[in-house]
Amino acid sequence: MRDGANFRHMSLPDLLAETVGDESVAADVSLGGDDRLAVTPTRTLVYRGDGLLSDESVTEYSHNVERIAVSTGRRKAKLTLGYGLDGDETISVPTSRADEVLHPVLAGVLSTTGVTDPGESVLRTFRFSELTLVVTSDRLVKHVGSAVWDDEFEEFPYADLTDLDFEEGTVATAVVLAHGGRSERFKAPNESARELRETLVDAVCAYHDVDSLEEFRVTVADDDGEADTDAGGATDFGEGPDPLSASPVADAEAEAEAEARTAAGVEHDSAASPDDDAGDGDPVGDADPLDATETADEAAAGHAVDADPLAESPTEEPAVDVAPAEDADVASDTAGEPSKPGSEAASPAPETEPGASAARGESSPTDDDAFDDSPFESAGVEGEDVATELAELRHTVEQQSERLDRQSALIEQLIEELRRGR
Repeated sequence: MRDGANFRHMSLPDLLAETVGDESVAADVSLGGDDRLAVTPTRTLVYRGDGLLSDESVTEYSHNVERIAVSTGRRKAKLTLGYGLDGDETISVPTSRADEVLHPVLAGVLSTTGVTDPGESVLRTFRFSELTLVVTSDRLVKHVGSAVWDDEFEEFPYADLTDLDFEEGTVATAVVLAHGGRSERFKAPNESARELRETLVDAVCAYHDVDSLEEFRVTVADDDGEADTDAGGATDFGEGPDPLSASPVADAEAEAEAEARTAAGVEHDSAASPDDDAGDGDPVGDADPLDATETADEAAAGHAVDADPLAESPTEEPAVDVAPAEDADVASDTAGEPSKPGSEAASPAPETEPGASAARGESSPTDDDAFDDSPFESAGVEGEDVATELAELRHTVEQQSERLDRQSALIEQLIEELRRGR
C-alpha cells in the first residue's frame, strides 16, 4: 500500500503532491488536460493546470459533510458538498467523469462520518434516479431522495442478513433482503440489475466465506439452529365445519328435509288417533301428509334451480337493427359525363429559323472572335507583372491562414477549459 501511495505521489503534479503531503491517495481521476482530482481519506483535492482562464492551483474539500448532491448537464456535472452552517461547496467536473469522481468522494465521506468502519472498502456505487446504493465489503447503504447521500440513509449489515433474493420483472428487477425477521425490497432497472446482482452476491458470499447463495442460506439456517420445515405440514383448521365436505349446501338441505319429515310424521300420528272423526267425509283427512311434504320439497328444489344465475343465462345475443344501405350509384352519375373542353393538346413549337439568333443579337457558338472585324483591340498585360501580383497575394493568404490556425487552437483550448469547469 505504501509503495502504491508513493507511486501515485510521483505521478502527481508537483503542486498537488506537495498539498497531499504524507496522506495516502485513495483515488486519482483525470479531469481532462492537466487537471486532476485526488481523494485522500480525509479530503478531496482538485488540481487545475496553468491555462487561459486560471493559473496553476489546488482546491481542498473536506469529507466531513452532511449532504452530497449531483446535478448533471450536457457537458458539465456539479458535485455539491453540504457543510451545514458552513455553507456548500461545488466541484465542477466533465459529465463523462461524474460517476468516476462520485465513487471515491462518497467512499471518503462515508469513512469520515463513521458510516463505514476502518478497513471497510467501498466496492461499487449505483445511482438509479432518486435511489442510491453503495455496496461495501461489510454492508449495503441505501439512500432515497434528490440528494445522493445525507443523514436519512439506511444500512443493512451483511451479518444480519438471513436471505438474499432477486425477482426479475419486465422493466426492473426487485432485490429482496431478509433481515431481523422482516424483508426490505427495492427495484433496479434491468440494464443495471445484472451488475448490481453480481456485486452484491459476491460481497455477501465473501463476507460469510461461502461460494454461492444456496450455501449462504444453509449456513445462516445452521447458525440460527432452526430451518423452516413446516412449509409442507398438515394444516389445523380448528373447530367448525368439515373443510373436506363436498357440498355444505346439500348438507343443509338434507337437515331441513329431515326436520320436515319429522314434523310430518307427528301430524300423521295425530290424524290417525281415535279422537279424530273419520266419518266426516273431509277430503283433507284422506290426503297423505307425506305427499304434501314431497310437494314442498319439490317446490323448494324448483326454487333453488330457478335461483341459479347460470340456469337461465341468456345464450342469444340481442338483435341489432341495421338500416338498409342507401342506393348510391356514383359510378353511373359520372360515367357518362363528357370531358370538359379546354384541355387541348399543346401545339408543337415552331422550328427556329437559322437567322433568328442573329436577329436577336445573340452570338452563335461558331462565330469568330468579335474583335476580328472591329477597330478595338484587347488590352495586353505583361507576364512579369502578373507573376509578381500572384506571389504577393499567395504570401498574404499564407499569413492569414497561420493567424486563423493560432486563433483556432486558442478557441479549442478555451472550450476545453470551460468544459472542465474552470
